[in-house]
Amino acid sequence: MKILYGVVGEGMGHAMRSRVVLEHLIKQGHEVEIMASGRAEQFLRKRFDGVNKIHGFHIIYEENRVRRGSTLLSNVLQGTAGLPENIRAYFDLIRDFKPELVVSDFESWTYVYGKTHRLPILSIDNMQIINRCTHAPEILEGYRTDFEVTKAFIKSKLPFCEHYLITTFFYPQVRKDRTTLVPPILRPEILEAHPSEGEHLLVYQTGEGYTTLLDTLHKSGLECRIYGMRRNITEEQVEGNLRFRPFSERVFIDDLASARGVIAGGGFTTMGEAVYLRKPMLAVPVDHQFEQVMNARYLEQLGYGKYAKDLNNSALIRTFLDTIPTYQEKLAGYQQDGNRRLFEALDGLLDKAAAGLL
Repeated sequence: MKILYGVVGEGMGHAMRSRVVLEHLIKQGHEVEIMASGRAEQFLRKRFDGVNKIHGFHIIYEENRVRRGSTLLSNVLQGTAGLPENIRAYFDLIRDFKPELVVSDFESWTYVYGKTHRLPILSIDNMQIINRCTHAPEILEGYRTDFEVTKAFIKSKLPFCEHYLITTFFYPQVRKDRTTLVPPILRPEILEAHPSEGEHLLVYQTGEGYTTLLDTLHKSGLECRIYGMRRNITEEQVEGNLRFRPFSERVFIDDLASARGVIAGGGFTTMGEAVYLRKPMLAVPVDHQFEQVMNARYLEQLGYGKYAKDLNNSALIRTFLDTIPTYQEKLAGYQQDGNRRLFEALDGLLDKAAAGLL
């Protein structure tokens, strides 16, 4: 089939997941044209032909929280500026490609194209779980307003797709039909990693504050391999047991696979990879990002790690470190085969679409 594939550029998890799905589609002989925005476009262009840049929604962060006003203003201004370019790109696609089906990883422009041209649309992402599943009160406690706002946004972004494939490591009750939950889609580098029981902590934080965190990590005596807190370094900086590292995908994955535990945000991709590699995680969601809060609370509920509102509580960090053996026991029973299950579900849907049954 000729498939138009859209990837939202906010957060690299969408791009890394889409890379795996795109490789499968191409291997199966499908013709694929890719629409992507932001960093996703840059990431995918290095790996595939037929990648088109398009304007997409983005979020502005400051001090580990979403700046709602700045985010809204920036997207309105850039969205208006990007509109002619997007429309022009679609006219080019109509003339040159003529897709038969649309797949969207939370990307709106390809969705609009599919609806306009009455094409079947498949959604593949992790966000739709907020709208298409029922969540227990303890998951929503204290965040009911953020949940409702996020749910309304997600519901309006890609409504009435032919099917929704949702990646997840937790399984709330599905409340809408045409919905399938599958385990996280993992990049080959994670699948090929060999987990081991090291003694270091992997710390992934993009904020440059957190003096209390660094003090606590220093006092722990554990080797801490820290990414993101010194963004511009080009080589490792060592201060006692703290090792500040420049980002390298290969080294990061090696450090993750051999870590005793992980301290990071509430993003789905890192969390899903940590769970797959059976690494306990202290998750600190970005403020006003309900999806990250939800991920972290389910992580804690399953016994795979701990949820924290911030990292300026030395007692909380110490408790996490002391509880790592308990988390390891829970994670020992985790099993998944997300890529295979996703591919089987996707291939079945594509067969139905080719037969005019979707």
